[in-house]
Amino acid sequence: MDGPERIEHRACFGGWQDVYRHRSAALGCAMNVGVYLPPQAAHGRCPVLYWLSGLTCTEQNFITKAGAQRYAAEHGLILVAPDTSPRGEGVPDDPSYDLGQGAGFYLDATQAPWATHYRMHDYVVNELPALVEAAFPATGARGISGHSMGGHGALVAALRHPGRYRSVSAFAPVVAPSQVPWGEKALGAYLGPDRTAWAAWDAVELVRVASGRLPLLVDQGEADEFLAGQLRPELLREACTAAGHPLTLRLQRGYDHSYYFVASFIGEHLAWHARALRD
Repeated sequence: MDGPERIEHRACFGGWQDVYRHRSAALGCAMNVGVYLPPQAAHGRCPVLYWLSGLTCTEQNFITKAGAQRYAAEHGLILVAPDTSPRGEGVPDDPSYDLGQGAGFYLDATQAPWATHYRMHDYVVNELPALVEAAFPATGARGISGHSMGGHGALVAALRHPGRYRSVSAFAPVVAPSQVPWGEKALGAYLGPDRTAWAAWDAVELVRVASGRLPLLVDQGEADEFLAGQLRPELLREACTAAGHPLTLRLQRGYDHSYYFVASFIGEHLAWHARALRD
C-alpha cells in the first residue's frame, strides 16, 4: 500500500479539507479519499468517522454538499470519505449507473470480471483504516456512516465486524439488497446467482444473526422517491425488533433522497458518533 499524495488542500472551519490519492492493494487501482482534519488534529490525535457515499458519487459529493466539516470541527472528528468504487483503465465497468464504476456496493466481489478490483468492503474496513491511522493523527476509535448504497455499506461493515466500530448510522440506506432491484442486480453480478451468498451483504439478514448489539441510527425521508421500491426501512425495523437489536429509525416528513436531506441532519449524526467515539 503506497502512502497518500495530497492533491487538494483547503482551509475549512479552522481545519483542513484535503483530498489524497493512493494506490490501493485491495482494489488494484489508485483511489481518491477526502480527509477532513479538524483544528484539534493540530494538537493531538482524534477519532475518525468514515463516510460511504451512494450510487454515482465520488469522494467529492460528501465533502462539498453535506456541510459536515462544521460539526466535525466542533466535536474534533476526522472525516474520511473514500470514492465509491475502483476506477481507471483496466477496471471493469457497465453502461448502467447502478453497476460497475461508481456502484461498488461496498462488498467483495467473487465473480468475473469484477472479482479482481471490486473489493470495496476489504478496502473500507481493513486497508483504509490502516492507511489513515498510519498517515494522520488518528486514534483507533472509529465510527462509520453513509447514504443510500453507502448507508448499506456502513450497516454491513458494522454488523459484520463487531467491535471494529464504536458507532454506526445511515441516511436512507438500502437495508435489504437481497429484496430490492438495485441490490438484486448488484449482488447477482458481483456474487453470482446463489442467493445464500447474498445474506453476508444484507443488513436485514445480518441483524438476525448478529453477535453484537451496536445501536443503529437511521434517518429516512418520507418523500424519498426510492423509499418503497429500493430502501424499505420497515424491513430493518422488523428484523431489529425480532432480534432485540437497538435501532433508532426516524422518518423525516417532506425530505427526499438528496444531499439537502443529508445536510439537514448531518449535525445530529456527528453528535451521535462523537458521544460514542469520546467515551
